[in-house]
Amino acid sequence: MTRTQGFTFDFRPGTIVVGAGCLDRLGDELDRRGRERALLVGGRTAGTTPAVVDPIREGLGDRLVAEFPETTPAKTLGTALDGLRLARDRDLDVDVAVGGGSTLDTTKTLAALSSHEDSESVAERAVETGELPVAADGDPLPIVAVPTTLAGADLSDIAGVTLTLDGDVSADASHETGGVGDPRLMPEALFYDGDLYRTTPTSVLAASAMNGFDKGIEMLYSPHATPVTDGTAARGLRLLQSGLRTIRAEPMDADRLADVLGGIVNVQYGLAGVDGYRASIIHAFGHGFSHGHDVHQGTIHGVLAPQVLRYVFDSVDGRRDLLGEALGVDVAGLSDTAVAPGVVDAVVAVRDDLGLPNRLRDVEGVEQEHFPEVAAIVADDDLLDVAPDGLDPTVGEIVGILERAW
Repeated sequence: MTRTQGFTFDFRPGTIVVGAGCLDRLGDELDRRGRERALLVGGRTAGTTPAVVDPIREGLGDRLVAEFPETTPAKTLGTALDGLRLARDRDLDVDVAVGGGSTLDTTKTLAALSSHEDSESVAERAVETGELPVAADGDPLPIVAVPTTLAGADLSDIAGVTLTLDGDVSADASHETGGVGDPRLMPEALFYDGDLYRTTPTSVLAASAMNGFDKGIEMLYSPHATPVTDGTAARGLRLLQSGLRTIRAEPMDADRLADVLGGIVNVQYGLAGVDGYRASIIHAFGHGFSHGHDVHQGTIHGVLAPQVLRYVFDSVDGRRDLLGEALGVDVAGLSDTAVAPGVVDAVVAVRDDLGLPNRLRDVEGVEQEHFPEVAAIVADDDLLDVAPDGLDPTVGEIVGILERAW
């Protein structure tokens, strides 16, 4: 599928720094931006693990004023509000977020709240209305991101949040969820330090890598795809294919890990641009298991991505030729029908290299009886609005995909 009618690409990333030991440059980056008083935001595990936080402390030096190791997978509004209270009490001027998606989302929520003078009232209204705006005339606390997983939502100006003022709830508790998005929430700098990824448990890293890899897949068939995102996503997928197998090695190979980090930056470059979010149907399926199921999104992706892709290719073109080229499938001389299985097989090979389950029945916490409920959530997910052109799955079709994955 070609796009010949022109395109819009509006993406505003912060400074991207990649490389083993690059956290040594954290302080220089803050100095360059005039940031003097930093809050280190992290999870209750990662944010208190010396191997994770010590290099950041050393990189920040006396610019580090306070630490907030309180984020959880539940990523609640209450946790973000607690972090903001600390930031204001200590007169801090930058958040340095270390960890995975939950910490990044909580930090962006904190930043959104910080744009309001009366953040407490704004938080209370958000619980009631489901809406958390960034103040039009406010300045959110800037964010510096230090990712430790590969889910690929770091170069993003959006975040999900659980709408409760209670900070200590389980990830699958029954609370409404919402989102916040604004170009001012994009991290102003991002540090991908290979040494830090070596501290992340292999199971977490592998599952997050599948989530990130699928972002590259979805960038290519998104209705919002552009020649820019086609190029970065395709290059990112090849780099990830080259490197991901090392995640399960002990120790990880430095060159392959460098490929992984380069790949994860590329597959998310332009993911959350002003002109539209480019994740799509696979991520909508993953969201179906976000609440009420204590499972890692990447694990769900590993099982469902091949099945969802089969459904896509049975229904529409899905830019399969471009996907095939990006994934190293020899598409020369192949019919459209023949290209599709090669793309699916390449995704399966990545999943298997990561050691992830290939059936939903093998994922702890997933029950077949819940499929109608999950399918209803998937069908209502906003990301289905940006599914590949021509797709509009019914609840029944979604249940069928889940059944085939069982």
